[in-house]
Amino acid sequence: MREVIKELKELRSMSNEELIKELNNLRAEYRNLMTKIATGGAVEKPTRARNIRRRIARILTILRERGVRKNAIAR
Repeated sequence: MREVIKELKELRSMSNEELIKELNNLRAEYRNLMTKIATGGAVEKPTRARNIRRRIARILTILRERGVRKNAIAR
């Protein structure tokens, strides 16, 4: 629980541009991880995919709270 609170404080202290950059990096990492899983490769940390999805959701929530438009958040 404390880690989540610390992570939220860290994310909220970032600018919109930094959050969007982090979001794009996480999406790329998630895509690579899911490709590895789909091809039958062994994953070092199986919970990493879930943690990435949650961090993406937290970033999107913060951006939406700040009123950033969807088209500014490119996929």
